[in-house]
Amino acid sequence: MTLSHDVAGSGPTVVLLHSTVCDRRMWDPQMAVLVNAGYRVARCDLRGFGQTPMPDRPYNNAEDVRDLLDLLGIEHAALSGASGGGRVALELAARWPQRVTSLALLCTALVGHEPSAELRAFGEREDTLIEAGDIAGATELNVETWLGPHADETTREKVRQMQSHAFEVQLAAVEEFESIKAETDLSAITAPSLLISGSHDFADFRQIAAQLSDQLADARHLELAWAGHLPSLERPDALNPVLIDFLHETLSASLR
Repeated sequence: MTLSHDVAGSGPTVVLLHSTVCDRRMWDPQMAVLVNAGYRVARCDLRGFGQTPMPDRPYNNAEDVRDLLDLLGIEHAALSGASGGGRVALELAARWPQRVTSLALLCTALVGHEPSAELRAFGEREDTLIEAGDIAGATELNVETWLGPHADETTREKVRQMQSHAFEVQLAAVEEFESIKAETDLSAITAPSLLISGSHDFADFRQIAAQLSDQLADARHLELAWAGHLPSLERPDALNPVLIDFLHETLSASLR
């Protein structure tokens, strides 16, 4: 199955991987800016999000994205992943390091991370609401939890729509298939990496960013004092220059 996607622009390729609170529409504030900066930009909906249906067999998100790169004729690309999309980007960069020129990870998740009591409490509250059939309540919980104080009502409504749609698609599935876990060695990652975290996010994601900045061969950690979990939506005016500067810097380095 091909992931639903869209592509715009020309130049070096940047692939955008969405948070699992959202779908590829979360990158709307970045698309035109990146195209105007001279990049070919591809974004996709992972399985069960946006316009991509739920899986009909066991699957692996990183392999799905690799297959999309093959379909689009993309030999190598810069990856930008948010939260769960960051986890996918890390796996792809570890398994196929020659295909990834750089990694910009926004409040990324990490396989094997032991959640804090606060993050577990959020998950339990979400499960309780879903089991009670209160999907609107579960949606609102996600909006209030994951967006920082600078998100305006338009942004909150956008996340509300994306999360509500994801619940609708996922809860309607007749059968649920597990994702295939692949052995992933992060030490195989060669791409320069920017780890972004938000001061208003769960401490888990700041800890993950700090851990990865030490663990990866060429990485740095930037904490944004104003940001929650979705900085690319909360303040794109502040996030976009950071992303473009990193892409320009790493592209120049790769050409030397």
